[in-house]
Amino acid sequence: MQELNQSSQVDAVDRYIGRLYRSALSVPPENFRAWALDELRQVVGFDGALWGSGSLPRWQFHTVAMVGLPEDFPRTLEQTHDINPIVPRILANLGAPVDMRSVLPDSRFFRSEIYELCFKRYDISRILSTGHLDPRSGLYSLLTLYRKDRKQVFSEEDRQRQQRATFHLFNAASHAFFLHLMRTPTDRPAESAAAAIDREGMFHEAQPRFLEMLEKYFPGRTPYTLPFPLPGKDETLVVNGLCIRCEPLADFNYVFIWPAGALDRLTQREREIVYAVAHGLSFKQAARRIGIAPSTVANHLYRIYRKLGVCSRSELAGLVYPTAP
Repeated sequence: MQELNQSSQVDAVDRYIGRLYRSALSVPPENFRAWALDELRQVVGFDGALWGSGSLPRWQFHTVAMVGLPEDFPRTLEQTHDINPIVPRILANLGAPVDMRSVLPDSRFFRSEIYELCFKRYDISRILSTGHLDPRSGLYSLLTLYRKDRKQVFSEEDRQRQQRATFHLFNAASHAFFLHLMRTPTDRPAESAAAAIDREGMFHEAQPRFLEMLEKYFPGRTPYTLPFPLPGKDETLVVNGLCIRCEPLADFNYVFIWPAGALDRLTQREREIVYAVAHGLSFKQAARRIGIAPSTVANHLYRIYRKLGVCSRSELAGLVYPTAP
């Protein structure tokens, strides 16, 4: 019977993980975290849950999703960060759930300053928390489950289920975020990688490939920040052989990067001329399509040839369509 129960628990975690990834497009990105937390109830029972994310070195939440908790709870939690004894234990055991009982026994916890100032006012008795930190981006995430009844302690099985589910919870949320973003129509190349940056230049989300390219092209960069200025809207900046494009939206800048090719080193107007000429249009036809004089097309094309090191239209077309016969 015990083996059957353990198998059922494993199946519940597996089903939850499957739902996380399958629902990446069906759940709106702004609702994904709250939805995922609510679904987590089927894996580990709780009365309240908080999922907060932030950036070093501020140690403040910039994104918070909650289930079963009042709106002012995150602020109270941040204000008592320095006296919360579970925080150092979480940081020392990233990726592993930490039970408050393993930090403070009940006889001390229920008489502690952190309990009186924070948890008591929200009727919280049991706490199970998991932290994750990406040292390349400075992004951290905290997932904490809460129970009100002192008798309902978190078991070792609860801890194991949370640990397994949390890994996929963090990854599925990032996957869903960028999956929605990449489906937005744009002229950025398919091989680009993306990150979401706030107005202060702090990371909110970052694809692993984005961070890998930063390390490759900017090996001595300052941690947790972008090593280049952001280009203006509809502009493409080339720095250290890396193309950079920025798309502002709401409170974020979505930054896309990719290795620069020959055409990426051209201006927007030069690229328009290249694509027109590569399609076989004459100077007059290209000028009419773009809305400039034929002489301007000719002058641009002369500079383009020199920039790209080509001497003919056929060579130019070969750069635009490298797989063409």
